[in-house]
Parts: sequence; C-alpha cells; structure tokens
Amino acid sequence: MRRMGIGLQLYTLREETAKDFKGTLRKVAELGYEGVEFAGYGGIPAGEMKALLDELGLKAIGAHVGLHLLKDNLEQEIDYLKTIGASYMICPYVSPEERGGEAEWKERFELLAKVGAEARKHGLVFGYHNHDFEFTGHVGELTIFDALYEATKPEEVQVELDVCWVQFAGQDPLAYIAKYAGRLPLLHLKDFSRKPDGSMDTLQLGLGDVDLPAVIQASSDAGVEWLIVEQDHCQLPPLESVANSIQWVKENYLTQF
Repeated sequence: MRRMGIGLQLYTLREETAKDFKGTLRKVAELGYEGVEFAGYGGIPAGEMKALLDELGLKAIGAHVGLHLLKDNLEQEIDYLKTIGASYMICPYVSPEERGGEAEWKERFELLAKVGAEARKHGLVFGYHNHDFEFTGHVGELTIFDALYEATKPEEVQVELDVCWVQFAGQDPLAYIAKYAGRLPLLHLKDFSRKPDGSMDTLQLGLGDVDLPAVIQASSDAGVEWLIVEQDHCQLPPLESVANSIQWVKENYLTQF
C-alpha cells in the first residue's frame, strides 16, 4: 500500500466558508487534512490565500473551475492556481443545458483538450470530475466518460474519479480505477446509500455501500496521488461530518504508515 495524500473538497463546507473562509480553513487543518481542493476562493486574493495555506501547512491540491470560467476566464484562473501553489485544475460538471447530443459532446471534448493544453503550458494538470450521467449517456458506442478520454490525450485531460457517482450509475469503481491507472492522480473518496426513491444519500465515510478499503487499495495500485474526501450533503453539521470522515481514514488507512 502506498501513502497517498489526504485532502478535502471544500464544497462540503460551502456554508461554513461563506461565513468565515479563513476560519474554516484553520479548522480543516486542525482536523488533520493535508490538502484542500477549492470550489471558489471566497473573494480572498491569491497572495493572501497562499500565505494562509503556508501558515496552516495545507497544500493547495487544486480547484474545481466551472466550464463557463474555463471558457471566459481561463488566464485568471490559471494565475490564481499558480500563485497559491496548486497543481490541478478540474472541470467539475457539465450542466444539462450544456450537454446536448453527440455533436455537442465532441465540441466539449475539443474545448477540454484545448483548456488542458493551455494549463499544461503553465505547469498545471487539467482534469475532469465525473457525476453519473457520463456513464448512462453515450457518444457512439462508448459512454460519455470513456469517449472523453478516448478523444483527448493524457497530457491534456486527466481523471478525477468520483467513486460514489460511478457506483451510483451502476458501474464498478474498482474496474474504472484499474482501467485509468496512470491517468488518475485524484480520487474523490465518498460514501453513499440509495434512498427508497432511488436518489443518492451521501454519507460520511464508512456508513454507506462503497467498499472503501478496496477503493483505497485499488487507488494505491493505480498511482493515485490524492484521496479527496467529499460529502455533497451532510446529515450532521458539515464540520462534524468531515471530522468523522478523516477519523475513519486515520483508523482504516493512515495507521499503516
């Protein structure tokens, strides 16, 4: 088993960061998270954010950057990430109105390839974060997910695999981790159960249906660099949820090192 970094996707704490971004980052560091993946910066200038991260000993893993910002504000997004010392820029989502059919998807793939090539020029790695629709829709014979990576080069678009959404879509997370070994630097470590109405109920780690120990082992084998904890919706106060989740990671993974 390899030692991978343990990060937190700050979208989980969006209500807390909206009230006190800096104070929330301090609490995240106190809990033992080693890095953070941003989903917005709370209006904090990049230099100020970098100083705070350095003070707290937190690594800026990267950020989720919306498709509209990738299209219209790419230079500024790259500059911010470079200033805070991040390595990754991730497209987090394609909204329903932006998906369309096969022709539209092929246009999206071309855009993502161009964004990734530009990011690489500046020393950043660009990736894509999945939900479930990429596994239920198709471009030709391939799922949207596989078609994306078939249409782009590894140096342009890397994988940020969200195992929760993969399993929710009826696919095997372990198979997808193995399939994209070497192109999969980031993995969202999440847990869930399916509600009676068929929707997803995201849970703190260890309380759901995902085989997390097997996911961690597969991630180690596949060359994953960061395991990033995320919980889309929390039953407990979010800070309590992420505290419980990292405690699970400490007990079930970090004790090996």
